[in-house]
Amino acid sequence: MPAMVSSMSQQPTQQAFNPYTENGGTILAIAGADFSVIAGDTRQSEGYSIQTRYAPKVFKLTDKAVLAVNGFAADGNMFVKKVRQRLEWYRHAHAKDMPIRAIARLIQTMLYARRFFPYYVYNILGGIEEDGTGAVYSFDPVGSYEREACRAAGAAQALVQPFLDNQIYFKNQTPAPGSSFPKHLPLTSVLPLVIDSFTSATERHIEVGDGLEIYVVLAKNSTALQSLQSLRGAQEVTTTADGERVFVIRRDLKKD
Repeated sequence: MPAMVSSMSQQPTQQAFNPYTENGGTILAIAGADFSVIAGDTRQSEGYSIQTRYAPKVFKLTDKAVLAVNGFAADGNMFVKKVRQRLEWYRHAHAKDMPIRAIARLIQTMLYARRFFPYYVYNILGGIEEDGTGAVYSFDPVGSYEREACRAAGAAQALVQPFLDNQIYFKNQTPAPGSSFPKHLPLTSVLPLVIDSFTSATERHIEVGDGLEIYVVLAKNSTALQSLQSLRGAQEVTTTADGERVFVIRRDLKKD
C-alpha cells in the first residue's frame, strides 16, 4: 500500500489557466428599410452570481453605426475601446465618419488579427448604409461576418433567434391568399418585437434581465422619426444636427 501511494504521488500534475469567462446577457439587431434597431440587456453575471445590474452591451460608434458586444465582458469593453480609437483616427485623417460597411470590414480585420488568442465576444453592428438603408452585420469571435436582416447573440440566442426568424423572416408562416409578406417591417412593429423578445427571454433565462437598452438609428428624412419622437422615454443622442439620427430607449426588465 505505501508503494502504491508513493507511485501515485509521483504522477505529473497538469496546471491549466483559462483566461476567459462567460458573463451572460443577450443582444439583438434588426434592420428596417430606413432604420436599424440594436438592443441589449444590462445584466452581467458569472454562473449564479450577478456581478452588476447595469453593464451596457450596446455602444454608439458614430451617428450611423452602433455596436453591440456580448460574451466575455472584459474583452468586449476593450474591443469597443479599440474600435472607437480607430474610428477617431479615421475621423482626424479624413474629416468624416467611416461608413458602416467599412466599419464592418475594420471589425473583421481586428478580430481576425487576434485569431490565435481571440477576443471572446460576439459582435453585432447595426446602422445606416450610405444609400440610406438599414444594415445589420453579425460577427463571430474570429472575424467571420455577414450582413443580415436580423440577428440575436448571447445567452438567450436559442430562445430569441427562432422568434426573430418567424416574425422578421416569416419562417413557417403562410401568407393569406392573394397577399405577400412585406420586405421590411415598420419601426412601430419592430420595437414591440424587441421588447417582447427580451421580456420572454428574461422569464426563461437567469442570465438575462435587469434593464433593456434599445438604440434606434434613423436615416436622413426617415419616415419613422415622428413615431419615435412621440414614444415615451426616447432620448436623442445624435452628435451632429444634419443627417442620420440616433435615439436610445430604456426599459426595465425583471430583476430576480
